[in-house]
Amino acid sequence: MDLQDQLKNLFPDYVEEEATSDINESSGIWMQDDPIICKYEKRKGKPITILEGYTGATKDFKILAKEIKTKLSVGGSFKDDKIIIQGDYRDKIMQLLKDKGFNVKRVGG
Repeated sequence: MDLQDQLKNLFPDYVEEEATSDINESSGIWMQDDPIICKYEKRKGKPITILEGYTGATKDFKILAKEIKTKLSVGGSFKDDKIIIQGDYRDKIMQLLKDKGFNVKRVGG
């Protein structure tokens, strides 16, 4: 008999409370207080959009990167705690992140 089972036998009326956290229930991604920085650069003459400033787990940020790339049907990568998206998609990315509940700050231009 497990400890949990013993406790249930001793206290049958007890109901476990779910811990309140900053995790978004629909996507399972940790939400933060500080805004994600969305900036635009040109590298080798080609435009890119960079997202940085996420303070959650790296795994969650990679999931977010994959979701953004899939929704926009563009290429990109995840390097050094930054999401790099090919092309200037700042407005679409910011709207997508706001719909998910993130605070986003636009930097540059």
